[in-house]
Order: sequence, then C-alpha cells, then structure tokens
Amino acid sequence: MKKEGKLIVFSAPSGSGKTTIVHYLLEQKELNLDFSISATSRKKRGIEENGKDYYFISLNEFHKHIKNNDFVEWEEVYSNNFYGTLKEEIHRIWAEGKHVIFDIDVIGGLNVKSQFPEQTLAIFVQPPSIKEMERRLRNRKTDSEEKIKERVAKAEKEMKYAQDFDTILINDNLEEAKKEAYKIVKNFINK
Repeated sequence: MKKEGKLIVFSAPSGSGKTTIVHYLLEQKELNLDFSISATSRKKRGIEENGKDYYFISLNEFHKHIKNNDFVEWEEVYSNNFYGTLKEEIHRIWAEGKHVIFDIDVIGGLNVKSQFPEQTLAIFVQPPSIKEMERRLRNRKTDSEEKIKERVAKAEKEMKYAQDFDTILINDNLEEAKKEAYKIVKNFINK
C-alpha cells in the first residue's frame, strides 16, 4: 500500500461524542480531511445513507472482502455485525491529496495504528463516565434497551484500551472537546 497522507483515527465507546467531533473537524477545510467511510454488514439506522455514512453490504459480501484481504482492518463488533475499512477507501482519499479521518471501533483504530505507526494519530474519545454515556445513548432514541445494555457492556471493555492510544480526549464539554481535537489534529498534520 502506498504510504502518503496522514491517518487520524477517532475511536471511542458509543455515546462518547466521537462522531460529532469528527463531523466538526471535517468542516474545518484548512485541515484538508476526508472521511473514511466504513463498510458494515448491519442494517441502516434512521437517516443513514449508503456511501455517505457507511457502505452497507451483505454479510456474504463482507466475508468475500475478508477472504480477498480487501480490508485494512475489520471486526465483528456485535454478533453478525461486521465493520471494516476497505483499502480502496484510503487510496481514494489519498488520491485526492487529503488526510484520512476515521470514526471507527476501538480495536479497528488500534489495527490501523499498528499498520501505519508513523502516519497515524490515534485519539480515544472518553465519555466523562459510563453513566453519562448510557444517558446519551438513551437520548438518541435509536437503540432498543437490549442494544443499549450491549453497548454499555462493550464500552466498559473498550475503556481498558484507552491507554494504547496516542491521546485520550475526555468529552465532558463538547465545545471544549472540539477545540482540543482541532489543536491536536492540526499539530499532527503540520509535523
């Protein structure tokens, strides 16, 4: 794989605010970022769009991509819900002369970092507490009670990986977290 631009990874438990922070950074044109769209085998939620939020592919297609070694990283995040980053997605963004920003699972983020250690900035967005994260998930009103419990249990495991990231960004105030994320990313890009 051709090694060109930088890779900025944002990982966190669900409900930490990472997606909001990533969207904010994408609006900052001077950072020259483009969003790495993950592939997933799960069904669309709400107003999500194929090719914008995710590449929604069948479980069968996902397995074919795994077999063909088409992913930089992939993981079965929940039972039969696979997520991954296609190599061609990174090439697409680098071909545009931009840096890649990821909003991916904790394990996926660490996998990207391990493959591109010099080019990757891995940021772990931490909610102020598991209780606050659970409150945010409930306020979204997109998940069943069972799904919320599953996400909370997963978050407790994911928090243990925080120290493996380059930076931990605690999101207890969203506006402050956005400003801090901007500074961290800008410094890394300008290195």
